[in-house]
Amino acid sequence: MNLKQALIDNDSIQLGWIAKDWKEAVQLSVQPLIDSGAVKPEYYDAIIESTEQYGPYYILMPGMAMPHARPEAGVLRDSFSLITLKEPVQFSDGKEVSILVTLAATSSKIHNSVAIPQIVALFDLKDSITRLNSCKTKDDVLSLIDETKDSPYLEGLEL
Repeated sequence: MNLKQALIDNDSIQLGWIAKDWKEAVQLSVQPLIDSGAVKPEYYDAIIESTEQYGPYYILMPGMAMPHARPEAGVLRDSFSLITLKEPVQFSDGKEVSILVTLAATSSKIHNSVAIPQIVALFDLKDSITRLNSCKTKDDVLSLIDETKDSPYLEGLEL
C-alpha cells in the first residue's frame, strides 16, 4: 500500500476542516474511506469504541493522530485518508491534534511493515505538522509526501 497512491485513489485528502470535538474529527477522517468503499461505516464505530476503552493510543506525536481499528472491524481494502483541521481538537488525555491520518489496513502485517514506516517518514520531515497545516491544496500534500522518497524508514519497501 502506497500512501500517496491510496490518498489519490480514495480522494481522501481534506484540508481546513472544522470539528467540534475529537469524535467529529475522526468521523471527518473516516468518511472519505466510507465514501470510496475502502471501509464499512462500522469502522468509525470501532475506532470510537476502541478510543473510549483504551484512550487515544493512536496519537503518534504532538498535533498528529492515526486513527485506526482492527481489520475485521470493516476494512475492505488497504487505504489512508489525511485531514487537517483549522483548530485542533482535544482528546480525553488532553492532547490536541490538528492532523489525522486514518489508516485502514487489511492485516497487522500491512499496518506494521508498510503503513507505519510511510507515516513515520512523512512526520519525520522538518516542521511536518506546521507544513501540513499550511497546505492549501491536495497537490501541496502530495508534494510533501514526495519529499519522503529518500527516507531511511522506507528502505526496502516496495511502494
